[in-house]
Amino acid sequence: MRVITDGLQDIPGESILEKRSFFREHLDHIRTGLMWEPRGHADMYGAVITPPVTDDGDFGVFFIHNEGYSTMCGHAIIALATLMLETGRIRINETEPVIRIDAPPGRITARAIIKEGKVERVYFENVPSFVLHQQQPLEIPGFGKIIIDVAYGGAFYAFTDIEPLGLDLTSNDYNRLIEMGRKIKQATIEQYDINHPYSKELSFLYGTIFTGTAENSNNHSRNVCIFADGEVDRSPTGTGVSARAAIHHRRGELPVGTSIRIESILGTTMDIKVKSLARFGPFDAVIPEVSGSASIIGKHEFYFDPSDPLRKGFIFR
Repeated sequence: MRVITDGLQDIPGESILEKRSFFREHLDHIRTGLMWEPRGHADMYGAVITPPVTDDGDFGVFFIHNEGYSTMCGHAIIALATLMLETGRIRINETEPVIRIDAPPGRITARAIIKEGKVERVYFENVPSFVLHQQQPLEIPGFGKIIIDVAYGGAFYAFTDIEPLGLDLTSNDYNRLIEMGRKIKQATIEQYDINHPYSKELSFLYGTIFTGTAENSNNHSRNVCIFADGEVDRSPTGTGVSARAAIHHRRGELPVGTSIRIESILGTTMDIKVKSLARFGPFDAVIPEVSGSASIIGKHEFYFDPSDPLRKGFIFR
């Protein structure tokens, strides 16, 4: 998770979506320069910190990746809360401070557990999450028919069980997961409408999430998310587990207040529970609470030489 903390010009806009639009139209070379090689790589993910756009917000943020811009990112919220507190960018003299974050889909409220000056764990309440399409057939060219759910947890994903595909949710099948994830994403876009009830900018399919058996028997299950232009999420995917909370609740498998732990392709985990229920436009929705931990691993300073022919970066995928 690469966070841009300094060095940018002021980004105008009354909302985070307006700020993101300005950045996309005028500063996209910063995204490609920091996400792509030689400064990044095909699976790099990032965040741009902005001033808050609400009176009580602590800061604003939007998210960047190899293909463009995403609407919401759970692992980023956990990382950002950790970064802002441990570096003193937000000064709160409490052991469980609450952080109010203005993000593309709306207000995200995070709570940190601090012990001896270090953020031990971050909890955040995500946006209303809901099921758009439940247990629907999907025809994959060259493969056949599978069953998918499409659900929203800050972004839309197509979910499918890994077992019928004959793949493993490990790095052993890394490239095959990318290939199948892309096929499922494209087929879903072609065969199903993806519409957010309030925002055209949020009305798109972000990726494919494969689900399967956890390697650690103490955990509920494992996620592998293929998003943007074939990126593989190293985390369990905070928006993805939020959408899964909506799916499992609708199936009667996750009552309000119950928590489950989901693994990533690395075996790292996030916990997800249904905190409460809500109505979101025409949808019955859940309010998910996601928790996890993050570590600061470095501080970097990058240069953009105007005479460098590769200053905007390049990507191999």
